[in-house]
Amino acid sequence: MAQAAQAIIGDSEFDRDTAVTLREEGVYDAELSAGWTIIHAVNGGYLLAMLGRALGEALPHPDPFSVSAHYLTASVPGPAVIRTQVVRTGRTLSTGQASLFQYAEDGTEVERIRVLGTYGDLDSLSDDIRTSVKPPAMAPIEQCFGPGDGPAPIPGSSAITERLDIKLDPSTVGWAIGAPSGKGEMRGWFGLADGRDADPYSLLLTVDALPPTSFELGLKGWTPTIELTTHIRCRPAPGPLRVSITTRNLAGGFLEEDADVWDSADRLVAQSRQLARAPRS
Repeated sequence: MAQAAQAIIGDSEFDRDTAVTLREEGVYDAELSAGWTIIHAVNGGYLLAMLGRALGEALPHPDPFSVSAHYLTASVPGPAVIRTQVVRTGRTLSTGQASLFQYAEDGTEVERIRVLGTYGDLDSLSDDIRTSVKPPAMAPIEQCFGPGDGPAPIPGSSAITERLDIKLDPSTVGWAIGAPSGKGEMRGWFGLADGRDADPYSLLLTVDALPPTSFELGLKGWTPTIELTTHIRCRPAPGPLRVSITTRNLAGGFLEEDADVWDSADRLVAQSRQLARAPRS
């Protein structure tokens, strides 16, 4: 994943496109970039990162620990306003909520997403780790497949794929050649295309950046997120991430997805669960 001119944290396309500008206390202006769209909507992980950044500006603690988002209506590229509220502040943790609004044709505001987040300082966490989970078994990155290795799986915008460096494990790309495994699993190596290393805010994007597991269940099309909760467990080490996403139950037109994200030091750096609507195709 080495880049000729690697972007750095704080000076990258991701940082610019998730930036928020303080208008007044608790109110931030933002611009949703068309560069993070997939099919016909702005990616939910990108939106979560932007809202996470706004909460980081509003709260006294720097790092997201747990962020839960309800996606109310589909967001589109263009201007937006984010309103934040501090719910509670403590010595080690603070909690706030934020909502992102866009404008309807008649000028009225439409709420797109509502987020509740708890923040702290990742650098202050204990080194005591007791875990039974292990990094996912994946093929070496040079044996994995990216978007350019096969036909476009679905119609519509794929602008976000130009900003991501994703290499999928061969055992989870059957859907791309018309032979889905039926297992509801997606695994791959992940990074930003400009080489920017991961940080807590980009991890909010990472958990929702791989193709949906519904593809490996034989369904293609938009899989809109209804609710997404993400836990950031530690600050990631430089280098590519490994992402494993699974679903165990698609029923009633909805499915859950559980994601684990591992860094180059074999540490579990982020976890998430989301409820999504299954594609209608």
